[in-house]
Amino acid sequence: MPILTSLPKAPDTQLRNLGWDWMLGQDTLPYLSNEVVVVTADEVDAYEEAANELFDMFVAAGQLVIDQNRFAELGIPDSLVELINLSWDDDRNIHLYGRFDLAGGVDGKPIKLIEFNADTATCLPETAVVQFAHLKANGRDESRQFNSVFETLTAQFEEILAVNPDLQPSLLLSAMRNFPEDDANVSLLGEAAREAGFEVEFDFIDEVEFSEEEGIFWQNPRNSQFEKMDFWFRLVPWEVIADEEPDLIEILTDIVRKRHALILNPAYTLLFQSKHILKILWELYPNHPLLLETDAKPLAGKACVEKVVFGREGANVRVLNADGSVRDAVDGDYDAYPKIYQEYIDFPEDSDGRRYQAGVFYAGAACGLGFRRGGTILDNTASFVGHVVE
Repeated sequence: MPILTSLPKAPDTQLRNLGWDWMLGQDTLPYLSNEVVVVTADEVDAYEEAANELFDMFVAAGQLVIDQNRFAELGIPDSLVELINLSWDDDRNIHLYGRFDLAGGVDGKPIKLIEFNADTATCLPETAVVQFAHLKANGRDESRQFNSVFETLTAQFEEILAVNPDLQPSLLLSAMRNFPEDDANVSLLGEAAREAGFEVEFDFIDEVEFSEEEGIFWQNPRNSQFEKMDFWFRLVPWEVIADEEPDLIEILTDIVRKRHALILNPAYTLLFQSKHILKILWELYPNHPLLLETDAKPLAGKACVEKVVFGREGANVRVLNADGSVRDAVDGDYDAYPKIYQEYIDFPEDSDGRRYQAGVFYAGAACGLGFRRGGTILDNTASFVGHVVE
């Protein structure tokens, strides 16, 4: 059972003192529990080592998919294949950040990969800033966390600038409308990018202008002029763009090929985002201690979790017993996607029956830990729980 300790004071005041008032949005603080998970230094080291090793394994799996032309198997649209290859073959297309979701790691349980939110991972504000401020508000040593997310993101942006000297340091951040959680995540990325030396602007994706001949443009509301932006981060999934705006994929492919702009996260990130990559990993590293058996069909004689390859926030997930009967299920909008089946493993559970999934952020290196707490299937109702290292 995870060890919990209560920190009764909310972090609101500390966030204001730090000048991070923008973190106090309606969709950020409600997810923070007053409790934190107590972890040891050895457990933190194990989470960090696991995330670093897993990223290298994902790179090897991505290379296998490309070498064997297995894009369709991962559910990747044909329209994205050229852009994926372009971004994969050019090392200037750095993967900015993602989040590994992991079972175990506390209470003596082994760490196991659940999935890699590699493309449009959220929980950045909660992990990077809010849990830090929560410790500080309660008079605890804020260094007693595995949490260098903001600093590591800043270093990633600095590296991206360094390897792309032919581009201007202008960054446009985009998200979809009416998703305040996404706005908070994008705001944090913008703060890190400014620290790194970028000029940063924001616009919703439906307002951004794209030209295959010239690049990506943002309309400055101060003078109504369109300004070219050489870097574009979009908190909009690649598969959604391919499905809803196929013509835009063609334009973006030309933009990347002609070096009119660099897009974050790169298109090859979709290789890591597809949950079918979990099957490829099992092929490459059978019985690896960090992996769970995964296949494109139910696992004979084993309880397993049915997932759609591009599902998010626990939607369209079913937990199947060894006999194929359904133990638990969550509906959603992603049922048309292909499915994979991953061996079931129990999450650490507290005395109230609440389950804990660790999230470790990766931005060129493992850099931060947080926990999501909920039921058997962690969906969008799960709460965020910080941690303290004792």
